[in-house]
Amino acid sequence: MSNQATENVQVITSPRVSPMRYFLRVFTSRGLVIFGSVIVIITIILALGAPVIAPYDPYQQNLEIALQHPSYQHWLGTDGAGRDTLSRIIYGARIALLVGIIATGIAAFFGMGLGLLAGYFGGVVNQIIMRFIDALMTFPMIILALTIASTLGGGIVNLMIALGFSMMSGYARVMCGLVYSIRENDYVLAERSMGSGNWRIMLRHVLPNAFPPFIVMITMQMGIAIMAEAGMSYIGIGVSQPTASWGSMVNDGYKYLLKNPVLSLAPGIAILLVVFAFNMIGDGLRDALDPRLKGVL
Repeated sequence: MSNQATENVQVITSPRVSPMRYFLRVFTSRGLVIFGSVIVIITIILALGAPVIAPYDPYQQNLEIALQHPSYQHWLGTDGAGRDTLSRIIYGARIALLVGIIATGIAAFFGMGLGLLAGYFGGVVNQIIMRFIDALMTFPMIILALTIASTLGGGIVNLMIALGFSMMSGYARVMCGLVYSIRENDYVLAERSMGSGNWRIMLRHVLPNAFPPFIVMITMQMGIAIMAEAGMSYIGIGVSQPTASWGSMVNDGYKYLLKNPVLSLAPGIAILLVVFAFNMIGDGLRDALDPRLKGVL
């Protein structure tokens, strides 16, 4: 009887889910993440196809049609110089993405590099680098960026350098903490016992294993960089005229807020949507890449 019962026992195992399928299932399980992804894709398409998609030249002035309200010819009206607002918003997507990608890339490259050196070598190297990072963290990010941008001067290049430098402290702190734990793992000790150099160990073993958490951090900080660029352009320290920038468009349009509110509201909504989209994508990536959530579908 016991043998028969044993034969009837069936081992039930859950079907194996591939890592990519699991990632897509978790990433697309929330409507806000899908909405954010769509907004980012649309922004990228507008930025890349701006010369074809924009109905007018964003820099061509025509004072005869200045401050027109939205119409069939100009869907979002025209600004004080007679330039088409919709075309300038489309071209402004280029500046937003360019600043977001490059400023965040500068922050991630130098911040992760300093954190990697501090965490791996420790001792005096750690003290020097981390005290420098502590000094940066005493200033709010936007204040530090404004100070650096004012010192270097205006222009998009200096703006990206200022934003990247002001955001790198977080990357250095996180990387240093991760390297502390990774450098003591058995595979690192085995590589060191085989005679491998420090740079080979850091770049081939420590950095790849410490990188995944930064995917989420980079995505979220792209939204922060875009918002910071808009704020700095709004006060005149960012992108200079006549370059189309959402922040400078808000600054130009607020003078006509009562007569023609679209001039400020339209670029302001563009900033809001893109920053929100990057934050939602970062939130979705965090859920999909968090090891503690694996197996919880």
